[in-house]
Amino acid sequence: MPSISLNAVEKWFGDIQVIKGVDLAINEGEFVIFVGPSGCGKSTLLRMIAGLEETSRGSIMIGDRDVTAEPPSKRGLAMVFQSYALYPHMSVRDNVGFPLKSAGLPKTEIEAKVNEAARVLKLDAYMDRRPKDLSGGQRQRVAIGRSIVRDPTAFLFDEPLSNLDAALRVEMRYEIAKLHQTLKSTMIYVTHDQVEAMTLADRIVVLEFGKIAQVGSPRELYENPANLFVAQFIGSPRMNVADASSAPGVQLPAEAKSFGVRPEHIALVEAGAGRIDGTVDVLEYLGADTFVIVSCGAAGQLTVRVNGSASLKPGDPVGLDFGDDVIHKFDAKGLAF
Repeated sequence: MPSISLNAVEKWFGDIQVIKGVDLAINEGEFVIFVGPSGCGKSTLLRMIAGLEETSRGSIMIGDRDVTAEPPSKRGLAMVFQSYALYPHMSVRDNVGFPLKSAGLPKTEIEAKVNEAARVLKLDAYMDRRPKDLSGGQRQRVAIGRSIVRDPTAFLFDEPLSNLDAALRVEMRYEIAKLHQTLKSTMIYVTHDQVEAMTLADRIVVLEFGKIAQVGSPRELYENPANLFVAQFIGSPRMNVADASSAPGVQLPAEAKSFGVRPEHIALVEAGAGRIDGTVDVLEYLGADTFVIVSCGAAGQLTVRVNGSASLKPGDPVGLDFGDDVIHKFDAKGLAF
């Protein structure tokens, strides 16, 4: 049985519809990530599940219970926000235990649950500190700990890492992945960062203008995008896309109006020896890899991922070569076929 089900849910703000009939089943213990550009409705959808936003139409089920009209406190969910929302005058121990104290649980039970959360999140050494004495990553772990002690049906994360610097984001991604492995709980996570989505999710829900563009595992979305939007949103650097008529060396069926190739699937060869010719425009050196941005006339600028030791310079003429098996074809509506 799905842990959480969304059935034709809609959200209207006055005359503006921001969630446009979303159907989704999230299985028990699954890690699902909502991803998409700003304004696509991912945070609104999460808040609807939490009960923080009213559902205009449709229904939300948790297990076999319709919770559409229930307040957040009755849904049995725990939410971790972008802002840590910790009480500055309380110690870590008191912050983590506060929901249980508010619920009137016995002190011994509160202590046991708080100690277990501290063990899982490696907070043991910080329990007597106050939030101002913690790093950003430690504060976020405290916020997660406050959710763990409630033993929720599911965890909801609303861009929890966006306030952290790059190094802490990597560290916290690992912590959240390990947390999911340990707790085996249902987790729904919102992010605009596709790296977080690709590395954490069992399934990714790609949203576009309030609708689901595609749902699948990270590998499914990367290798078999359903449309141009998903093809260019998933992947870093994003998929190269060009008009079908701009590259005579690429043989495509008549219904193909555009085609796409991932940067790592293109080989740089001598000019005239590949399917498309161009001139090196910009080199982006990243150490192990170099992204070579090539100006290819009517085909536009195409990015090629090559070994970091490649010897190239702007202005070099090059050919771009790739096999038929790595070409993604899209029709006039932008749908893959």
